[in-house]
Amino acid sequence: MSQFAERAALAALLVGVVAPRALLAQDAQQMTVQPEIRVEVTYSERHSSLHAGAGAQIPLGYYVRIGVIGAVGARIGGDGGDASARIDLLGRFLFDPFRQSRFGLSAGGGVSIRAERGERARPLLLAAVDIEGRRTSAGIVPALQLGLGGGVRIGVALRWGAPRTR
Repeated sequence: MSQFAERAALAALLVGVVAPRALLAQDAQQMTVQPEIRVEVTYSERHSSLHAGAGAQIPLGYYVRIGVIGAVGARIGGDGGDASARIDLLGRFLFDPFRQSRFGLSAGGGVSIRAERGERARPLLLAAVDIEGRRTSAGIVPALQLGLGGGVRIGVALRWGAPRTR
């Protein structure tokens, strides 16, 4: 991978982390950042893996969230057992941000930087669709994510938000 691609991926990650904070300062009604934990399986012919991760969903307004997630795990399958890690930066558009329906649907894209033992870290394009369930009384929102990024991804997540919001 070229130095340009590495620098571009790092710049995208930094903008995703810094820009939302600046944009939230402009909003009269600030929304809260949602911490998140997740477990995900990525299937590809070359690098199938199982990852557990944590991060945050950062609101950029009512309809857009930027997710920053770090995850660690291992390869699974034929060449399994080697350590694996990644950082995802995913922008999602929420189709029902006020939760007027039972389930919340969102779709988005971004970049994932994946590192595996014995190989250089490489950026990957990421596309995903999320389905969020109902918020519990404690403010926890379960989610299922299907996506593409280094293979086919299937993950489950728990996101924390304010209990009194929809």
